[in-house]
Amino acid sequence: MPSFTDKLTVNGSEMDMYAAVPSGGAAPYPAVVIAFHVGGLDEFDKVMADRLAEVGYVAVVPDLFHRYTEEQLNGPRLERLNYLNDPDIIADMNAAVDFLVADSHVDSDRIGVTGFCMGGRIAWMMAASNPIFKCTVPFYGGNIMGIWGNGAQTPFDMTSNINCPMLFHFGSIDVNPSLEDRDKLEAELNRLGKTFEFHTYEGANHAFMDFNNPDRHHPEAAAAAWPRTIEFFDKHLKPATVAA
Repeated sequence: MPSFTDKLTVNGSEMDMYAAVPSGGAAPYPAVVIAFHVGGLDEFDKVMADRLAEVGYVAVVPDLFHRYTEEQLNGPRLERLNYLNDPDIIADMNAAVDFLVADSHVDSDRIGVTGFCMGGRIAWMMAASNPIFKCTVPFYGGNIMGIWGNGAQTPFDMTSNINCPMLFHFGSIDVNPSLEDRDKLEAELNRLGKTFEFHTYEGANHAFMDFNNPDRHHPEAAAAAWPRTIEFFDKHLKPATVAA
C-alpha cells in the first residue's frame, strides 16, 4: 500500500497532507478525507488512512495546524484548540477535496469524510459545508454547538445543510460530547429528517480509538466501531456489486 506526503497551497499558506492509496483493485477509487484529532498529523491519523487504503479507499489527512507557530504547537496539547478558525478549517479540508477531484485515480462522485475528536466536529461541519461528500462519520466529535474563531455559525446551526448519511460514534463516559449532547444532536437530526446512525460504546471515553493513548483507548469499542465504519463507507461509496 503506497503512501506519501504532498504539499498543497491554501490561501497562500503551504499545507502538508498525508495520503494513502490502495495497492490493488481498479481505479478510479472512492476516497475519504480524514480530519485529524488534537494530536495533529501523527501516527494515529496515518494508520487510520492506511487502514482505509487497505480496503480500497484513497485516504488523505490535511495538516490543519499548518498555520500554527512552534510555540502554539509545543504548548499544552488542548490549547491548540484555542487557535482554530472554522473558515480556515473549511478551506483546508476543501483543498484536500480539490486534490482528490483533480486525481484521475479518484472517483469524485464517491468521496466521504470522517474525523476523530476535534475532527469529528469537523466531519459534521464539512458535511454541512460541501455537498460533494456522500457520507460522514464523526468519531466522538465535541464542541459541535460552538464556533471556533470567526466562523459565522456553529456546526449544529448548519445541520439543515447536511444531505448525506451520517454514522456517529460516542463513548458512554465521554463528557465532550456528553450523552446529553448526543441526545440533542439526535433530536435535531430527527427534527430535520436526516439519515443517520448513532452508536454509543459502553465504558468508552473520548478518544477510544486512539491506540497511542493508553488512558483513553478502549479496545472493545474500537474493535466494534471500525468495522461498522468500513461497512458504512462501503454501503455509500462503493458500487453495490463491489460492496456486496
